Amino acid sequence: MLDNLLQFDILIFGLINQDLSNPFFDFLLPLFRSKFFWIPLYILVLGVLIFKLKKQSIGMILLFVITVFLTDKINSELIKKSVARIRPCNEIMLSDAVIKRVECGNGFSFASSHAANHFALAQLFVLILVPLISTNKTKRYLLAVLTFFWAFSIAFAQVYVGVHYPSDVLVGALLGISLASLTYALFKVLKKRVL
Repeated sequence: MLDNLLQFDILIFGLINQDLSNPFFDFLLPLFRSKFFWIPLYILVLGVLIFKLKKQSIGMILLFVITVFLTDKINSELIKKSVARIRPCNEIMLSDAVIKRVECGNGFSFASSHAANHFALAQLFVLILVPLISTNKTKRYLLAVLTFFWAFSIAFAQVYVGVHYPSDVLVGALLGISLASLTYALFKVLKKRVL
């Protein structure tokens, strides 16, 4: 069963990394991995939080920072080091097939920190920012879809450039959403008790 899942993972990896190759993705998707590429978005989010929430924005910003810190540490220090899965771009058995579009690095593959961190942010954006931006249900839904598509595109880029398997980004996404939901719920409980 596990062997079949691993083979399926490698098959889907090949479809994304090799079969979907095109010049547009080759240019765009490596950019999606760069933290500097998303700085304008983060500044916009910060601006919306401060503009809409004023002093309360400090607690929300702290929630974002703590959530990403916890997600990154749990994934990088606990999960990655425990599983110790080699990245596809470093896997000897795949070396002839993998298209390496970025520097591979020697860290472990499972689970993807990019996916975990960005899906955690996406979950918080949907829980906090989307209700601040619009009261219209249709607009909220569209904003939520766009937000998760943003996180998905970053996770997809990890596979396309050759540094992660699809299961790495899937588990990373689930981890990020789960931890963000947990920190948000704890934040709401603490906020009620303090106020």
